[in-house]
Amino acid sequence: MKHKILGLSLLCMFSFNAIAQATDDNEINIDQTGDTLTLFIDQYGYGNKIGLDDFSSSSSPMSVTGTSLNINIDQVGNENLLFGTIAADSSTYNLLFTGDSNSWDWNIGYIGSSDASAIDVDITGDSNVMDFDQGYNASAERLDLDLTVLGNTNIFDVDIDVDDAIWNVDVTGASNNINTMQKDGGEQEINLTLSGDSADIDINQLSGTCATGITTCNGIITLDVTSDNATIQINQKDSSGDS
Repeated sequence: MKHKILGLSLLCMFSFNAIAQATDDNEINIDQTGDTLTLFIDQYGYGNKIGLDDFSSSSSPMSVTGTSLNINIDQVGNENLLFGTIAADSSTYNLLFTGDSNSWDWNIGYIGSSDASAIDVDITGDSNVMDFDQGYNASAERLDLDLTVLGNTNIFDVDIDVDDAIWNVDVTGASNNINTMQKDGGEQEINLTLSGDSADIDINQLSGTCATGITTCNGIITLDVTSDNATIQINQKDSSGDS
């Protein structure tokens, strides 16, 4: 099957299905600018790719910019890749990954605004890697992130740099590694439920600038951990600087 490349521009509603039989079979590269985009992508198989370097090793990143976006991406299979940068306000994201050795690397608000993001992520499988950044010292006000994981030896690196953030995490499986940084926000909250042995958890929560009209800034961490041989480190302080 030949590689599939698709670009989006202006306002659009888009649905794509790709069925793969072999590794490195399907590829989608998106360059999208415009508001009220509704984007559905379903990829099934092995080695599917959205953004990142293409199969010929040239760079073709996913780039999406707009307001009031609704993005729904399902990748079902092993060794799939999702990569890109997004600048969007008042947007909703629903992501589903089912399979092993998948990789997700997203930056929301690396350049430009990224206010009011609502993100729902479901991951089922082993040895997956999640590298997610929201804010990156640019304008970012609110984030509601829900992550549900069922699997082992997954790695999660999550950096949140927004005014107000709520991150709800529910992980079931052994040898999972979670490393998260929440900073700059006036209201930062993480609720982590984990069931599985040999967990490695690092949480840095650094409150900083209160949002406009807010005089009291709070950082809240709630853990419910059922795990033998777990290692947990928490750094929590009232400072906008790194730990």
